[in-house]
Formats: sequence, C-alpha cells, structure tokens
Amino acid sequence: MVEALERMGGVATRAALVRATTRSAVDAALTAGDLVAVARGRYALASADEARVAAHRLSGVVSHGSAALRHGWQVRLPPDLPHVTLPKGRTVTSEQRGGVNLHRTDMARDDVEGDVTTRERTLVDCLRAGPFGDALCVADSALRDGFGRRRLQSLVRDLRGPGSALARRVADCADGRAANAFESALRAIALTVDGLDVEPQMSIRLGWRFLGRPDLVDGRLGIVLEADSFEWHGDRAALARDARRYNALVVNGWLVLRFTWEDVMFHPDEVALVLQAAVAERTERPCGCGRAA
Repeated sequence: MVEALERMGGVATRAALVRATTRSAVDAALTAGDLVAVARGRYALASADEARVAAHRLSGVVSHGSAALRHGWQVRLPPDLPHVTLPKGRTVTSEQRGGVNLHRTDMARDDVEGDVTTRERTLVDCLRAGPFGDALCVADSALRDGFGRRRLQSLVRDLRGPGSALARRVADCADGRAANAFESALRAIALTVDGLDVEPQMSIRLGWRFLGRPDLVDGRLGIVLEADSFEWHGDRAALARDARRYNALVVNGWLVLRFTWEDVMFHPDEVALVLQAAVAERTERPCGCGRAA
C-alpha cells in the first residue's frame, strides 16, 4: 500500500487504490489506520497526519508538500519529514526541530485555515521552493482539482524575492490535463530538452482512425512519451490494450518511448539523455506519422 500510494503521488481515490492493490488490502489498511482520509474522498498514508502532530507540537502550521497532501493534491514524492512553518521570531530547541522540515515566515491571518496553510498559500510555497519538477507536480494536480489557471497566474504575478521567478515559470508550464504526478514529473524532464515540445493527453488520428491519447505527445517531431507502470494499466487486459495501441503508433511512424516510474523519479538525467537522442534522430529524419489533435 505504501509503495502504491508513493507511485500515485501520495494521494489517491479508493478506486485507484483498489486497482493498484486489492479491495481487501485497502479495507485492511483503513481499519489498521495506515490510511487517512484527506480532501474530497481521497486517501493518503497515515504519515500525512504526522505533519499535523508536528505542527501542533511546535505551535506552527502544516505547509509546503505536507499541506499539498492535506489539500488532496499529488506530489512528486511524499516528503520524508513533515513540513511545518513557524513565525520568524519563534524560538525552538534543537530537540524540537528534530524530525521536521522547518520553515520560517510570518504569515497573514488569511494564509492559514486551522492548522494548515490555505490552498493559495500552499501553492505559492510549493512553487517558490521547487525544484521545478516537484513544483510542477503540485501545480498540475491543483489545476486538475479545479483550481483556476487564471487564479494560479494571479498568485505568482507580483511575487518578489527568492523563488519568485521559478514560481512564475511553473505557473506558465502547469497543465491540468496531466493525468498524475508521474506524468507531470516526466513532462518536467521533457521541458528541459531543447527542441522537444510535448503536450499532455493529445489525441492522435490517422485519417478517420483514432490511434490513441498518449501521456505526452510532440506532434511536430512525431514523438510519444509514456509514463509506463503496471499500476496505471490496472490489469492484464488494460496492458494488452496499451500494447496494441503502442504497436499501432509505431507502424504509423511514431517514435514511442516508455519510461518507468523509477527512472523518471530517480534517474532524470538518463531520461533526458534518451529524449535528447530522440529529438536528434527525429530532426534528422522527419516523421510521416498521423495527425495529433
């Protein structure tokens, strides 16, 4: 259950958890308290509540990635330690600081709801703090959850100080069509590759025939990127359907690249090298593939 939720960005619906594990495993985890309910019928690991405990102990507020999880947003990887923000002048001992990602800032009253930063403040904190891939995962998830794109842009437009330029870049790149944090993390890598311009969930057609809607598509170069994991297929039948779709794309001139969760999360430089090679290959040999729409 822990591994499944980590691969899902730390937050998932019951249906998604059942597809990734089993119904009995989800029920057992809920009964044992290994899962906790967060926003809008979603579940997170019990460790998500550790941030609330730490915030209460330090008289602070849950913030950054920990707050994102509390709002039901996916993150690239769940934080190893809970994020808590304290006022700048608050004194804490080294013992109290242990086991916590501690942040210091003076927040306005409307930056906090109960013991958690608001959705707006959480987005600003996550986008400022980076890294880019981590921030993009949260921003994509917020948009997917219904947070308005114009609202996001207005949050970062007038930011000043450390991380403000990064926050604006992330807001410009954020896209609610991203299916999950895995896909967002792959797109973050693709955005670093010169000459590659991918779009999430783009439909591909060959005349009247629908070839599929891959995770990421560069229609100009005819490159498809798939964030590939058994968890996302759900079962053998879904895996077989995807294999047939991949074959149809390849025989119609598309270059299909499939990346595992482990490579995207822990070996991004190697993924980038593959993407750079793909761009070079397609630039030298223009594709004769179908239409992306």
